[in-house]
Amino acid sequence: MPAEQPTILATSGGYRQGVRTRLEFDRLLHYAVELSGASGRPPRVTHVGTAAGDQRGFNAEMDEAARLAGFDFSHLNLFTMPNHADPEAHLLEQDVVWVNGGSVVNLLAVWRAHGLDGILHRAWQHGVVLAGVSAGSICWFQGGTTDSFGPELRAVTNGLAFLPYANGVHYDSEERRRPLVHRLVADGMLGETHCTDDGVGLVYHGTELVEAVAEVRGKGAYIVTAEAGGADGTTASERRLEPRFLG
Repeated sequence: MPAEQPTILATSGGYRQGVRTRLEFDRLLHYAVELSGASGRPPRVTHVGTAAGDQRGFNAEMDEAARLAGFDFSHLNLFTMPNHADPEAHLLEQDVVWVNGGSVVNLLAVWRAHGLDGILHRAWQHGVVLAGVSAGSICWFQGGTTDSFGPELRAVTNGLAFLPYANGVHYDSEERRRPLVHRLVADGMLGETHCTDDGVGLVYHGTELVEAVAEVRGKGAYIVTAEAGGADGTTASERRLEPRFLG
């Protein structure tokens, strides 16, 4: 069954070190399945690895993690050509679309070349939960910060804009992320920006932020907005959200 309303889970997490495999699916990815309402059968989850070039070795590691999780798991590859004759039909059959990290700039360009931006919007409206980590989080927003162009972080402002905000990922683990978000918001290049520490996700029903959740205790989510006034003119103001731990 599809989710009761259009749902996005935007995260800086979802994986953990495996016991007998390199990685396992952590609480955030499992929560994406819970949000879908899938029950009575293995949940259908498809992985989209465009941002890292559809690496077949990583796909195999995801397959092992999915086997342990009991998922009916698949991949939508776009390199060197789509591996499904009808990507839209494939995506509409899923409970969750999970987008992995990498280059959000390259991801957006390739998706638009294949018409995946419109397909994903229709899947979202149909009740397929859209979720992902890092680039797979930023893509759903108007923009955010990225290392897609090189080691120095820069703004990306041409996201899919399903959500009318910007997004900051890895907020606690990469020291340049927070100051750049603040500067870009103060400068007006980014609007209201929703940020996640590693191990935290943000849940949206429609375009409304309804909850922050975490697979790691003590981590936070943040809303950064522009604030007028002061000697320096417009500044950025940050408000912390306390996530609910996914026990």
